[in-house]
Amino acid sequence: MKITSVDVIHSKKQVLLSEDYKPAWLEPEGKPTRSFGFSYYKIHTDEGITGIGPYAGDPDSYVLSALVGMSPFYIEWFWSTCMVGRETAFNRNNYGGLEIALWDIIGKASGKPIYKLLGAHRDKVMAYAATNRLLKTEEHVKQVLEIMSYGFKAVKLRLHRPNPKDDLSTVKAVRDAVGDDLIILVDANQNNRSLCYNYWSRKTALWMARELDKLNVYLLEEPLARRDVEGLAELADSVDMLIAGGEHSANIYEFKDHLFKGSFDVLQPDIRLGDIGITGIRKTAIIADFFNKILIPHVSSTGSVALGLPATLQAVATIENCPMIEYPLDPPLLTAENQQLILKEPILIDKDGFLKVPEKPGIGVEIDVVV
Repeated sequence: MKITSVDVIHSKKQVLLSEDYKPAWLEPEGKPTRSFGFSYYKIHTDEGITGIGPYAGDPDSYVLSALVGMSPFYIEWFWSTCMVGRETAFNRNNYGGLEIALWDIIGKASGKPIYKLLGAHRDKVMAYAATNRLLKTEEHVKQVLEIMSYGFKAVKLRLHRPNPKDDLSTVKAVRDAVGDDLIILVDANQNNRSLCYNYWSRKTALWMARELDKLNVYLLEEPLARRDVEGLAELADSVDMLIAGGEHSANIYEFKDHLFKGSFDVLQPDIRLGDIGITGIRKTAIIADFFNKILIPHVSSTGSVALGLPATLQAVATIENCPMIEYPLDPPLLTAENQQLILKEPILIDKDGFLKVPEKPGIGVEIDVVV
């Protein structure tokens, strides 16, 4: 089997939202949006089998030259040769989505979901609902209670309001409303860039971490820029709560300093944002396990959920040190239905808070309609 061509598919229409949507990482000066679209890679072979993967930018001529004529089974070669691997380059796109499409072809050719080909550890994974916006406290409480009614046992809230005390009071209000019936995670988004962010100092981050610890928060994500390895290590040593980060890592080797210096308790690679892919998720998990750390991959929201989520599920179903997976959800704007609109069968939470790993060959999902 050989690869004959690579297509990039973009939706012709946008999913329209009922009101302005502005995620926390665009606060305060970012512009809201009222829609989002879908894009994905489609790799063709000479045997008529095609593979799909989440889009992260048009492939350059070097990558296309490597893919066309290549056997899709040579994924490790592709990962080492065409993805960032041991280098960091600033003038190229990420190709985790292409690597996922190769795995999709292999699964379809073998008649098995990827996680069973790689060696299954489980067939379902606990999920946490990742909300995206900074809402008023009462709106957060109402939203979390609605999310719990779907079956979720864990929810992530966003922080970094102008006054950190307002962040804390919001988390406290949610904890008071749900008691001990919910795992609460928080994301400070301090590794994002913004002209108007009131970035936390190390002192503020330490204060916040200690206060959140008192509220039995499970995980604090990106309380400082990920380059501040020493500050993150100080936080990790100061609280029982887990310190997490790494969604913007360009490749798996960026986790090296964090592991050796103990700055992240939880590694959060994104299968498509960096040159990670299914191969990179598994490599990172093995390295993390060696250091007695855990992996909870980042999953991007809106139009990339439809293929990014099932691919990530296939990867983490093969590893042990991943207690849960991110599930982007911000009702009423971002729902499972509109973010997975292009799938024949959306991936939904069950009553116990778990996601079943798709069992169809490849990444386990099929495109229904290209909108």
